[in-house]
Amino acid sequence: MYNSGKIALSDNWRIQSSNKVLEKGEEISTTFSISKDWIAAKVPSTVLSTLVANGTYPDPYYGENLKRIPTELFKVPWWYATNFEFTKEQTENFANITFDGLNYKANVWLNGNLIANTKDIDGAFRITSFDISNYIISGTNILAIEVIPPTPGDFSTGFVDWNPAPPDGNMGIFRPVTLHLHGGVQIEKPFVQTKVNLQTLEEANLTVSAELTNYSDITISGELIGAIESISFKKEVILAPKEKKLVILSSDEFPQLNFKDPKLWWPVQMGEPNLYHLELEFVQEDSVVDAATLMFGIREVEDYWLDDTHRGFKINGEKVMIKGGGWTDDMLLMDTDENIEAQVKYVKHMNLNCIRLEGVWGKDHKLYDLCDQHGILLMVGWSCHWEHEIHMGVPVNERFGGVYKPKDIAHIAQAWEDQVVWLRNHPSIFVWTVASDKVPITQLEQKYVDTFAKYDPTRPYLNSTGGVGSDQHVVGSEDVISEISGSSGVKMLGPYAYTAPVYWFTDTQFGGAYGFNTETGPGAQVPQLESLKRMIPKDQLWPISEVWDYHCGRYEFSDLSRFTKAINERYGTPNSLTEFDKKAQAMNYELMRPMFEAFQVYKERCTGLIQWMLNAAWPKMYWQLYDYYLNPTAAFYATKKACSPLNLIYNYGDKHIYAVNDHRYRVENLEAHIRVFSINSELVLNEKVPLSLEADSSASIFKLKEFTSLSTTYFVDLRLLDTETNEIANNFYWLSKKEEMLDYEADLGDFAFHTPSKEYADLTELNLLPKVQVFETHHFSQDGKNQNIEVQLKNSSNHIAFLINLKMVDKSTGDLILPIFWEDNFISLLPGEERLLSATYTFKGEAELKVEGWNLK
Repeated sequence: MYNSGKIALSDNWRIQSSNKVLEKGEEISTTFSISKDWIAAKVPSTVLSTLVANGTYPDPYYGENLKRIPTELFKVPWWYATNFEFTKEQTENFANITFDGLNYKANVWLNGNLIANTKDIDGAFRITSFDISNYIISGTNILAIEVIPPTPGDFSTGFVDWNPAPPDGNMGIFRPVTLHLHGGVQIEKPFVQTKVNLQTLEEANLTVSAELTNYSDITISGELIGAIESISFKKEVILAPKEKKLVILSSDEFPQLNFKDPKLWWPVQMGEPNLYHLELEFVQEDSVVDAATLMFGIREVEDYWLDDTHRGFKINGEKVMIKGGGWTDDMLLMDTDENIEAQVKYVKHMNLNCIRLEGVWGKDHKLYDLCDQHGILLMVGWSCHWEHEIHMGVPVNERFGGVYKPKDIAHIAQAWEDQVVWLRNHPSIFVWTVASDKVPITQLEQKYVDTFAKYDPTRPYLNSTGGVGSDQHVVGSEDVISEISGSSGVKMLGPYAYTAPVYWFTDTQFGGAYGFNTETGPGAQVPQLESLKRMIPKDQLWPISEVWDYHCGRYEFSDLSRFTKAINERYGTPNSLTEFDKKAQAMNYELMRPMFEAFQVYKERCTGLIQWMLNAAWPKMYWQLYDYYLNPTAAFYATKKACSPLNLIYNYGDKHIYAVNDHRYRVENLEAHIRVFSINSELVLNEKVPLSLEADSSASIFKLKEFTSLSTTYFVDLRLLDTETNEIANNFYWLSKKEEMLDYEADLGDFAFHTPSKEYADLTELNLLPKVQVFETHHFSQDGKNQNIEVQLKNSSNHIAFLINLKMVDKSTGDLILPIFWEDNFISLLPGEERLLSATYTFKGEAELKVEGWNLK
């Protein structure tokens, strides 16, 4: 009987700079005392994240502390060491060690033996495995790894212009290290390929495959046995000494792999994300030599084309509008499982259905597993970090980026193959993106195509996340067209900075609502006040200082000048930090909502939209729907509102009210209640419109007239009612009679990253809103580890209560309770209106509700 299984080497690590280590790897891996007093660590980790965890440096995310960490410390190799115990019985097995991600190169010693060198482990995105059967011993085993840092020109992790670069370049063992014990034959690269009958959705053919490697010096015969729920199948396999064989079990050979009435995997809002569990065993004479398990989903991904120009996607034969945000890992790669889970739940809570990974992020499979479980689609691929000299630190090819030399082409092609095999069983991944701003050089793209044919023919790929409209050279000087696959059919034309609401509805040349915009957004989303106080020293909080700038993006995005100018022009110049916070959140909401709403309104000409960005690698002012501390900005709730599956929307372009139905079925007998209020809360329009909507449709239902005597700033309130007059959706706008005028002729230099305004809308009358009294009552309940709160709000005045912001705090400390899932927030109440809101959060102590708002007493 073999003692097969996997052992994660995650705890009991130590690290030390090579500047402080005199011994060589052979000695370190045989003498425990050499490393026993090094700095305690875990794996996965980076060197700097370990030093921060041990208190070597004060919080690098606060103020300008990051500047004070010397980069020179990380220009030399660092040692990682650990020890683990094996019994005599375990050492009688064969053993392999696998490194899922080491940044950047490494020499590896085990018990005095060099098992891998820098030619074997070279590249952050290479996955490497080594046979260590002859080197393991009974008792204490010592593993020592010399990690060599990335240098300019290396294809490492990168954060582009999102935030400062980590001083250590993320050097370290940033993905798991795993020991694998087996009886001589190892099951590698298991894969389940599914093919759905799109005519009926009532049948799916499965093909199960795995590579079997015989590490022994003798021929081994056995059976590969598989089980999926109650279905089992097996195949005899004979492996010659040292032979590797791809074993395929198809539905042609095994009819039980032809599933009837399969439980399909669907994205959120389209169905349930059903998952299946595969178990594989290689059995020899009733002994399990090795075993492997994986989760998979049965689903079919296709792409399609609008007007032969714009690419869209289908899941199980149904078109899906991609609505997502751009992901980044923590700057020091310190994400926890709990943090990642909260973020995936936030995505779902916002009515989004997609996360784009510009880069192959994740310390392990956790993010991908959670997206599988919650029905969140994933775009996965390389980052533009490798495509520009300013990020790579070495000259690049203007058309193809940093990967154009034969050696580099071979390196990246192998790294891509490793990542595809590592991730291909996740049904949430619907497309591979093999380049970002540019296209891969022809020789490289051909290698990608060959990899897909061999390892994953189940998904489309994008040769770039740019493409359509690239001849306008908004982002780069070269057309983004591939010699192999032509245009990607998606666009990346900005904007990335302040852009007025009307833009999204009226622009038909750049980032407006047409096609698939793979990264775009209205720019800065400043965090709420509590988060600002956590990231900026008190003496630098107001007025806006250089410390604020340090927590912006980089290069063109290194300050808040465009954001603050828009606030000053549109809302009036804030005189205090509190006033700035109030106006910043109002603008966060007002700028984010129309972007998503325009793509909803014009869904017949749109296929996807990725907000740049979803989250933050560190506390920052730019590109986030929730901040580093998981505190939602008002843009979070604007997104949730805009992406509601049934909704009423004001079109800033044609001034019509649109009704939107995202469901896959027709809805009937609804009623839209449309009201317009002056700044003094006087009702100037009150209309009710009956309506029905086809599946996945948008329709204009009412045109707002010109109000000649209306105040400069006014409000539009939209309610969608069912046949019982129950409210099923609401939307509330603050608008200006002074039109915002876009300046398409502005000279922005080489990078046309936004469309500025020649004239701004005037919303300054909001400063004249009278103070109102809003009464609240609330009730707490406990649901396992979660607390729930229901809040009843009542506006007792004759004026609108504008942008009410609900917060939950720890009563003992006053700290915000995060993450939190409000069903709605930053709401406005009409005169005399009552509304019931609820929230869920995880908390064990005594919580307290805080009710804030623009004009609350």
